[in-house]
Amino acid sequence: MSLTQSFSTNGQIITGAAAAQALIKLRGQDYGCELTETPGRLQLSLWGCLVTLTHDGGAALVQLAAPEDRLIRMVQDNLTELLSAQDLAIAWDDVAAGALAPGLSVMQVAWVNRISAGFWRVRVRAQPGTLPDADRFARGGLHFRLLIPADSSAPVWPRINKKGRVDWPEGNDAPHRAVYTVSAQAEDWVEFDIFDHPGSPTCDWVRTMPIGQPVGLLGPGGGFCPSGAALYLLGDETALPAIRRIMELASVPVHIWVSAPAEDLPENATYSPDLLQDLAGIQAGEDGFVWFAAQADLAKAARKMLLAKGLAKTRFMAAAYW
Repeated sequence: MSLTQSFSTNGQIITGAAAAQALIKLRGQDYGCELTETPGRLQLSLWGCLVTLTHDGGAALVQLAAPEDRLIRMVQDNLTELLSAQDLAIAWDDVAAGALAPGLSVMQVAWVNRISAGFWRVRVRAQPGTLPDADRFARGGLHFRLLIPADSSAPVWPRINKKGRVDWPEGNDAPHRAVYTVSAQAEDWVEFDIFDHPGSPTCDWVRTMPIGQPVGLLGPGGGFCPSGAALYLLGDETALPAIRRIMELASVPVHIWVSAPAEDLPENATYSPDLLQDLAGIQAGEDGFVWFAAQADLAKAARKMLLAKGLAKTRFMAAAYW
């Protein structure tokens, strides 16, 4: 288990070391993390951050090491929340109190275009006078969380508190939060597509053509381009941005089925009137990867079907996009 470790910090748990180790181990298992454990020592990789807990039965030392500071802050927030929920306290040597939430970039809308009857494309770029930091959205994850402030003239952003947790604005200051996929990216800008549908606060916002307004991009995350001898992608309209992005990133054959209007279908994609029926006919073999994203009930049924076909859990993803 190795990482390039340019950033690090330590935390101390004065009491409850064994309980803390059990909690962190369970969290790692829930997230599917690689971990090793010996008496008095636990090590795991969480979101690209190496977490090492050591103790002698009394106090525990938690060491974090990662290639990016934002990964340190993300894990600080996660572990502090996990432990505090069980009345266990951790005191960190270094906390970026007052800083923006880890992985949050405040940008502004550069332009909005209608690219089809069903989709808008939005470009956001670094605000004037700020350093570009959009390059990380080209790696580490397909998705990000879009934060639309309640008041664009006086936005309130989530920030790190003195304990290492992230405090989110509440009430009238709470931003709208929704997950989107990176469609394209360069040093100081990110583009993403919005599926236009009724009842969506994001759609209501984009229809106002909010050029120049501030937004927050939190991420990236949510997995990257899957690997396999061939990729089998199935989804509805809401999955189209992710399918297009995977097509761009993939270096192996990609087979696509989409239940969407013809004008929105990617090149070489097959229209699917029944995603589950098409999924049933796929023979991915041991080295292929099946990627499925649609409405929650369909995703649940797809997961059940793929397991029944004997496909290993590491060879497929079935996600509920709505």
